[in-house]
Amino acid sequence: MEALQCGRFSLELNRPLVMGILNVTPDSFSDGGHYRQIDAALAHAEKLLDDGADILDIGGESTRPGAAFVPAEEEMNRVIPVIKSLQSLNVPLSIDTRKSAVMRAALDAGVDLVNDIAALEDEGALELLAQSNAAICLMHMQGEPRSMQATPCYQNVVAEVLSYLAARRDAALAAGILHNRLLLDPGFGFGKTLEHNIALFKSLPQMKERLATPLLIGVSRKSMLGQITGQSVAERMPGSIAAALMAAQAGSAVIRVHDVRETVDALKILHALQ
Repeated sequence: MEALQCGRFSLELNRPLVMGILNVTPDSFSDGGHYRQIDAALAHAEKLLDDGADILDIGGESTRPGAAFVPAEEEMNRVIPVIKSLQSLNVPLSIDTRKSAVMRAALDAGVDLVNDIAALEDEGALELLAQSNAAICLMHMQGEPRSMQATPCYQNVVAEVLSYLAARRDAALAAGILHNRLLLDPGFGFGKTLEHNIALFKSLPQMKERLATPLLIGVSRKSMLGQITGQSVAERMPGSIAAALMAAQAGSAVIRVHDVRETVDALKILHALQ
C-alpha cells in the first residue's frame, strides 16, 4: 500500500493510523471549551501523543448538528496560535476546516493535513492545496452543519456518497493534487440518519475497493452510537472503540477518535489476534 504524503511526513498505511481530536472550540458536542487556552491545548496534545496518536486534528469551528457558522477570522484566532505552539512536537498536524482562508493560514503555520468536511468546495481551496504538499481528507456532507440533520434524504445513500467522493477525488487529481496525498471520508452523521450511517458502515469494504483511495473514518462518540446503545456522549467510549475496530477490520486507513489510548490498545489486540 502506498504511503500517505502528509506535509513534512510520509506515513506508512500498513496499519490503521489513529488521529487524535483536539478541539479549540467553545461548543463542540463532546469536549467543547476544554482546550481553548494554548497551554491547555498543548498539554492535551502531548497527552494524545503519549497515548499513541499518530496525527493531531485541530479544529476551531464546531460542525456538530445545529452548530452556528464561525467567521474565518475568529476560527484563525482560535487555531493558528495552537498550530504554531505544536510545531515543536514533530508530529503530523491536521487542520479541521472548510474555509480556504483558514486553510491558507494553517498551511503557512505548518500544518501537514487539511481535513475538510466540504471536500475543498470552498472557492480557491483546490488551487491552494495543489500548491502545497499537505495531505487532504475529502468528506461527504449533505447540507450544512446548522441544518444537516433536519431531513436527510437519499435515493441510495451508498451509491450517492460513493459518487460524490469519486467526483471530489477526481477534481483534486485534475487540479494537480497527487493521489498519494488523498484520504476520503463518508461523513458519518453529516446529513445522515441512523439507517444511512449503518448502510454506509456496512459498505466500507466496498467503498475502499471502488474508490481505491485510503479512507478516514470518524464515528467517535457520535449520536449514531448513542442511538444504538442509548448512552449519552460521556458514556460512548465502548461503542466508539467497537466501531473503530470494525472500521479497521473493513480496511480503513485512519481512525479519528477522542479516546486515543483505549483505541490504540484495542487496535494492538486486534492486530495481534486477528
